[in-house]
Amino acid sequence: MKKYFLKLYQYNAWANDRVLGCLERQAVRDEKTLTLMSHLLVAQYLWLHRIEGQPKPPYELWQRYPLTKLRIMNTEIAHRWLTFIESQDTFERVLKYHNYTGDYFENQVEQIMIHLVNHCTYHRGQIALQLRQQGYEPINTDYITYDRVISGQWND
Repeated sequence: MKKYFLKLYQYNAWANDRVLGCLERQAVRDEKTLTLMSHLLVAQYLWLHRIEGQPKPPYELWQRYPLTKLRIMNTEIAHRWLTFIESQDTFERVLKYHNYTGDYFENQVEQIMIHLVNHCTYHRGQIALQLRQQGYEPINTDYITYDRVISGQWND
């Protein structure tokens, strides 16, 4: 599972980086778009903090952060997730936690990790749609594109 999660979280960081670059190049300042990008990055902090037994991160789940801050957040949380994955032998342990509304749950860490990347992909899709609706050009963040880029089949 470690190899799988390393590749999955490397892809996630790459995709988030591409979206941020797209937003920066086109000087996107739309509140909804930036709020979604903020949300998907904050969720990565929130889940990692839960898994590691740390206090809640210093970011609000639905607050809009500026692009400069989002860039820093993405770099930091991507590194932290990859470091976490490298440090683990298994991802099967059950995490007992309360979600942001206070409801109690128990899930395996590996299921949370799969959920989190899917959560990010879902919101990147929403961002792409919002960009198109506002006359901007979204960026391709498909996993297969990432795989082609890292294998040298695609010049990015």
